[in-house]
Amino acid sequence: MKEISFPIINFNNFDFSKVLFLSFMVFLLTGCTVYDSNVNNVSGRPTVYSDPSTVGRISGVGIESQDITSMSDLMMRDILATPVLAGRTNSPRVIVDSEYFVNESSSRINKNIITDRLRIQLNRAARGRMLFIGRHYSQMVEHERKIKRQGLVDEGSIGLTRKMAGADFRLGGRITSLDARGSAGVSRFHQIIFEMIELETGAIVWSNMYDFKKTAQDDIIYR
Repeated sequence: MKEISFPIINFNNFDFSKVLFLSFMVFLLTGCTVYDSNVNNVSGRPTVYSDPSTVGRISGVGIESQDITSMSDLMMRDILATPVLAGRTNSPRVIVDSEYFVNESSSRINKNIITDRLRIQLNRAARGRMLFIGRHYSQMVEHERKIKRQGLVDEGSIGLTRKMAGADFRLGGRITSLDARGSAGVSRFHQIIFEMIELETGAIVWSNMYDFKKTAQDDIIYR
């Protein structure tokens, strides 16, 4: 049998830095050409901004952005045109929040998105004709009043008052709906009422209503 001889490598003169460099280059080249068939690299549809006052690409029979913008704008204009609220000599104190704004409809909706938008629009447009009480911030106000009277902070630029501000009027309302479903699809009628209550006698000094009906082949999920 013929004897097999192996070449002898002289490690004393072996340049390991060149080997590492070549190995790194091979890794980069092969890494760039590897294709994983399990990864979907197709680019998706880019996100786009939509006008909230118009019907979007995805819509159903529930309360949507265009309904909220339309109804809040209508209610704001009507309230400012009501003399008992916006035409008084002394600016009335008003609470606009969702505490007494009830959702009895089959639509899922965060009520704050309606009342917050209405309050902010009114506050911007009233220009002092109405003063808005942040009753939903009462805990924050109570804390500040407490540390002022304990002497932990000074009185600020307004000074101290005996009590927090009371309100003259407060918003109330109700969201209701009527649904119908059949082989042709689903429809929903919404009725949304807004009322301003005088807080001493309980008199309703202003009311308005916003309603609409929508029909679709299938409803969508609202969150």
